[in-house]
Amino acid sequence: MTQPQPLLRTLLLIDTERYSDRDDVQQGYLRRMLFGIVDRVLLAAGADESLRRRADRGDAVMELIDPSVPLTDLLRSLLTDLPGELHAVNRLAAGSAQIRLRAVLATGFVDIDEFGGWVGTDLNHACRLLDGDPLRAALRERPDDCALCVSEAVHAGIVAHDHRGIPRDEFHAITVPTKNGPMGAWLHGPLPGSSSTPQQAPTDRAPSSATAGLDFRGTNHGVVAQHVEGAITFGGPGERR
Repeated sequence: MTQPQPLLRTLLLIDTERYSDRDDVQQGYLRRMLFGIVDRVLLAAGADESLRRRADRGDAVMELIDPSVPLTDLLRSLLTDLPGELHAVNRLAAGSAQIRLRAVLATGFVDIDEFGGWVGTDLNHACRLLDGDPLRAALRERPDDCALCVSEAVHAGIVAHDHRGIPRDEFHAITVPTKNGPMGAWLHGPLPGSSSTPQQAPTDRAPSSATAGLDFRGTNHGVVAQHVEGAITFGGPGERR
């Protein structure tokens, strides 16, 4: 029996929003766009194909990246190149072909077994961050085309030190519920539900009688200072109230 040989790797997981809502032609297009975007973003970070291994998950990709690729370069590329690539693709795409992505950057030990499968608790944790409600809600609520979170280890080792191009104030602690208990992580950008933009009142709502006087449809024979003097007619002639 082959014994596991886990090696330390950087883990990058990227998933496509609303992939299953598209038809087969659209899904094929989204996959081509996804693979191209990920390749260009990782190449910009210095992670060429010789330094990474990819697992294709249909609407998602998982990348095992050699630890010789600096995490600072990877994270900077995810914060700048990934949004830029998405903008370039989506500005020319029809509404049905828009691609929006959730991404997780983590580190951990992963073994590649004799069947080519990936095994590791750290990988399982990264998958749960990717599928967790906070990251899904963040992408759903934002106008941006991507949402990123990083593991506790990446935050402690990289983000917390405010490296150039990685502003720590833009990351916020989140708790992700999982079947094995809550997990901590750090979300880039505003927390879901934290928008401070005031809600606009509906323009077609009838004004309140407490602030806008009486609201009626008919003939007014004497509304003075929000009270009635005389009669008000509703409807046709002869209908008195």
